[in-house]
Amino acid sequence: MKSNIDGLKQRGRPKLEVGEGGGASAIVVLSSSPLAFMEPLWDDGLRTLQLMEVVFEQKDASDWIYRGEGAANLVLAYDGSSPAFVGKVLRIQKAPRNGSPRYVSETKDGHSSLTSDECRLWKETEDLVSAPTREIAEQLYVQHVITPLLGPGHVDAGIRVRVSRDFLESVEKNVLCQRPPWRVDAAKVNTLCNAALLISDHSVFPRGSLKDQVCISVEIKPKCGFLPFSKYVSEGNVIKKRISRFRMHQSLKFHEREVSEISEYDPLDMFSGSKDRVHKAIKALFVTPQNNFRVFLNGSLIYGGLGGGGDSISHMIGEAFEDLLRSVIRTDDGLRTSSFLHLVAETVFRSGLLDRLLKIQKLDVFDIEGAIHAYYNFISQPCTVCGDLGEDKVLDRYKYLHSLSLDESLKIVRDYLIAATAKDLSMMICFRPWEEEDVESSYSSIFLKSTNQTFDYKVCSIA
Repeated sequence: MKSNIDGLKQRGRPKLEVGEGGGASAIVVLSSSPLAFMEPLWDDGLRTLQLMEVVFEQKDASDWIYRGEGAANLVLAYDGSSPAFVGKVLRIQKAPRNGSPRYVSETKDGHSSLTSDECRLWKETEDLVSAPTREIAEQLYVQHVITPLLGPGHVDAGIRVRVSRDFLESVEKNVLCQRPPWRVDAAKVNTLCNAALLISDHSVFPRGSLKDQVCISVEIKPKCGFLPFSKYVSEGNVIKKRISRFRMHQSLKFHEREVSEISEYDPLDMFSGSKDRVHKAIKALFVTPQNNFRVFLNGSLIYGGLGGGGDSISHMIGEAFEDLLRSVIRTDDGLRTSSFLHLVAETVFRSGLLDRLLKIQKLDVFDIEGAIHAYYNFISQPCTVCGDLGEDKVLDRYKYLHSLSLDESLKIVRDYLIAATAKDLSMMICFRPWEEEDVESSYSSIFLKSTNQTFDYKVCSIA
């Protein structure tokens, strides 16, 4: 978490915010979180935090195949035959090539693995404050901070499993050619870790085997769904109140040649509550998926990037995707893709889960330009932002913030960090078509009128 608190301090000087965090997995993303490198995990019966009595050795590495990655973690899918791991993915920590890897070791003498500022920030969550390792603290953050906000049915804290250095080194070699080159240049597998997280693969339905029945799933990174409304946004940054953070970041990526074209997607459409605008958002994500829209068929990625920022869809890719939908969407050639996108949009709109996510994002009441002042109150240091602005401006604009109590300042900082987490999360929607012999299902269902099909679906919101 130190990296996030330090980051808040570094961003204290008012400026146009167009950057985005990046901690990703094939299932979910939880970057910009108040605990570094943490992601939310969903549940299908593996709720309890525990260290599973298993150690992955070098011989096990070939059973795990590359699924995707973000800035902080690599995600592998199980491709072996052990029933215990079928339908599971493994999240492995990465380390920057230009920095020192984080070594996951337990603290001694009962001391917390968190910094003193972090302990004060999360003092109301005793288990989190007393966690002996950063990794355990990250799991406990998911369990005790995020789960109450999104609901226990949508959060899976995962199971820690032991991994040997030989296993991690073999994984590094096995997946090297599948990783995006720029990801390889930026980071490698952290071979100093002694544990990884075993997570249910939420791109499939849990039914004992990945091959039981065809299912298709979509991973969406909706991003920040509102414009800042804080009065502390400076005149020089007022553009933030008119244009979404994602759209500004797209312009930055295009300017820096990270993408060849700007996506038409706007999170304000996705979070609008309007069915037409949600449809528009889904279509825009499909046309230019980059790293924000991916499709899996029976757990295998068939559309979207592996962890990079793919550009817009080509005609050839579009035809191939249309053909792959044949086993799921039963309609004429040329109509399957549009029917599928309609199914996704209708389900996103019906689920209402984006409403809950937006509510968490809006915990950021003061914007970074206000929260930074509360941060300096919290750490009991002179505010360098005020020092740069001059006494007159400080008295007029920030007097209220610097008059807040320590507890009030702490709440602003904590809410800001939780909101930042929610702004960079993913959601997974999984579908399977009903067959004639199917009986009543325990899952929600949706009828796709254009193909006369009914689908079971599950929507995993993030924590």
